[in-house]
Amino acid sequence: MSTAPLIAPSILSADFARLADEVAAIRGADWVHVDVMDAHFVPNLTLGLPVVKSLLAATDIPLDCHLMIENPDRWAVGYAEAGAYNVTVHAEAVKDPRAVARDLRAAGAKAGLSLKPGTALDPWLEVLRDYDTLLIMSVEPGFGGQKFMPEVLDKVRTARRLVDTGHLKVVIEIDGGINDETIHQAAEAGVHCFVAGSAVYDTEDPAQAIAALRATATEHQPH
Repeated sequence: MSTAPLIAPSILSADFARLADEVAAIRGADWVHVDVMDAHFVPNLTLGLPVVKSLLAATDIPLDCHLMIENPDRWAVGYAEAGAYNVTVHAEAVKDPRAVARDLRAAGAKAGLSLKPGTALDPWLEVLRDYDTLLIMSVEPGFGGQKFMPEVLDKVRTARRLVDTGHLKVVIEIDGGINDETIHQAAEAGVHCFVAGSAVYDTEDPAQAIAALRATATEHQPH
C-alpha cells in the first residue's frame, strides 16, 4: 500500500453557493471529502445525491462521500452508482455492513466504514476485512470546525499495526479538527488520509494549504 499521505479537503467548510469554484480551488487534493448529513443520524443537514452528481460533473478529483445518515444500507449504493470513488457508511448506522461493502464494490466504488470517537475498533475488525477504507472520527460527527480529539489515535495505532502486518488492507482516514497543528499527531499514529476543512478553505490559497499539510504529514509519518 502506498504510504504517501493523502489530503482530502472537506467541502463542509466551502461556500455552498460556489461549490464548483470551491472544488476547483483545491488543486493538488487527492480526494474531495463530501459530508452527507440527514439531520437524523447527526443534528445537521447538508447535501445529498443530486449535489454529488453535480460535483462529479464539475471535477476530476475523486469524491470521498461520507454518509452520516440513517439507513445507509438503502442509500449508500446510489452514491457508488453515480460515480463516487469512495463511499463511507457509519458502523453505528449500518445494519448489514458486509452486504453494504459488497454492494458498494459491485457498483464500482471503494467501501468505507466510519467509527465515531466513542465507538471501539475491536468489534469491527472482522468486518473491516470487507472494506477498503477505515474512517476514524476525531470529533463527534455533525459539524465542522470542532476541536481534535487525540484520544482516538489509539484506534489509529491499532489499525495501522494490523495494516502493516497484513491483517487488514484498509486506507486509514481521519476526520475532525485536522490542521497544521494536529496533523503531525495523526501522521505519527499512522493515518494515511487526512480530511481537512477549515484548515484548507479558511486560507488565502487552498492549494498551498493542501501542499503544506501534505508536507507536514510526510515528515511525521511512521518509518
